[in-house]
This record gives sequence, C-alpha cells and structure tokens, in this order.
Amino acid sequence: MARRTNELFDPEILVGMARSPVALLEYRAEASIFSQGNRADALYYIREGKVKYTVVSKQGKRAVLAIYKSGDFFGVGCLGGRSLRVATATAITVCSLIRIQKRAMPGLLQGQRKFSEFFVADLILTIVRYQEELIDCLLNSNEKRLARILLSLAHFGRGSTTGTVVPKLSHQTLAQMVGATQPRISFFMSKFRKHRFIDYEDGLRVHKSLGKVLADS
Repeated sequence: MARRTNELFDPEILVGMARSPVALLEYRAEASIFSQGNRADALYYIREGKVKYTVVSKQGKRAVLAIYKSGDFFGVGCLGGRSLRVATATAITVCSLIRIQKRAMPGLLQGQRKFSEFFVADLILTIVRYQEELIDCLLNSNEKRLARILLSLAHFGRGSTTGTVVPKLSHQTLAQMVGATQPRISFFMSKFRKHRFIDYEDGLRVHKSLGKVLADS
C-alpha cells in the first residue's frame, strides 16, 4: 500500500518552532533509537531513512513488526496510555528523525489544524495497513507475504519498474517479518531471483513484476 504524498502539512515547520519540545535527531545505521521496556514519552517522524521495529517475547522469540520509512510516524503507542515501549526501534540506515514529546501532542493537535489532519490521516493509513497485514497473515502463503513485504519496502521512482530496498535486508530479518524460517525465505528469494523478480546488482532490487506472485491464485 502506497504512503500518501505530504500535501497537508510540512513537518519541517515543527523543527523551527521556538521553545518547542520538538527535536531534530540524527542516527547512524544500526543505532538504537529506543528499546523495549524503555519509558514511552515521545513519538517520532522519519524525515529520511528506515527504522526497524522489533519485539522479543519472554521466551526469547523475536519478530520484526514493521519497517518504517520516510514519511512515517512511529512510537505513537505512547499516546494510547502506554508508559513503556512494547518494541525496540533501530535505525536500519542513517536516519533523520523529528522527536515530539508526548506532552506536546495535545497542544499541537488542538493548535495546529493542518498538523492534526496530517497526523490523523497517517494513523488511518497505518490502521488500514495493519488490517491488510492481518488478512495477509491469516489467508495468504508465506511466499505471497514475502512478495508483498518486498514490494512495500522497495522505492519505485515515477515510471520505474524497479525499486531498491536499501540496505539489503538479511534473510533472517525477512523471516522475522514473514513469520517463516530462514531456509524457507532463502528458498523463495532464490525462486524470485530465478524468475527475475529481484536481483542483487546494486543491493537488493525489486521489480514490479514480483506482483505476479500476488496475482496468482
């Protein structure tokens, strides 16, 4: 599902607000932004980069809940009464983030109408995405789930039939996102490469032709 273009509000306005509890932060690749169990006192908007959201169960089982990209909010659970983080956020690439303290949100939502519309629109799209992922998990095969995730992560330029997943995600990370074993993911990736749905010429490149996997019954 495509993320909408930012036509309602320019988040850069937040950075320039004087004495605002809003901060512009930079993270190197693989840096921890926050950890599961940390105090949940802020949410983030991604200006540039990609962020991995991971959860670990008490039994040590690890799952990747989402990969967030430029234009996404994450950490919004703090607004729903959560006092502690339920997942760990890690920068996959070099990231530029806008950090908004939880206590500032009521004033921003009430006093900045365009920001309020922008934020609510993002929440609605996120809910729809989670519904699609739940349906995908319940009804579709691991192969189709992997194909959908790769298409979602790829950046397709206007008129382009090829998008790049930067950086190349490991098969282990993809397995944690799909909910399958790493050998199974490796099998599907080899199959996709054989059919020229993906290639590794410059990192992991995804071709729109991978959509044929989703169209097959």
